[in-house]
Amino acid sequence: MSYEIVKQAKNRCIGTKKVTKTVEQGKAIEVFVSKDADPRLTINLVALCTQMGVPVTYVDSMKMLGKACGIEVGAAVAAVVNE
Repeated sequence: MSYEIVKQAKNRCIGTKKVTKTVEQGKAIEVFVSKDADPRLTINLVALCTQMGVPVTYVDSMKMLGKACGIEVGAAVAAVVNE
């Protein structure tokens, strides 16, 4: 189900740096974090989302999240963007 939300989103961003910037700007609707991603990459972003009131959804696989985003490699994080 979560992958479908990412697939169907018109605007999304991928990657820790881009997603962090999007959350800071208040443009993120929902953030998706892969359970198999390195926690050192995601822990600060999850804390920021909590602070900013952005819902965080955990997905099982970096590979599947990347595929849902339309890229050939895995994605640790992705966000649906309100623009």
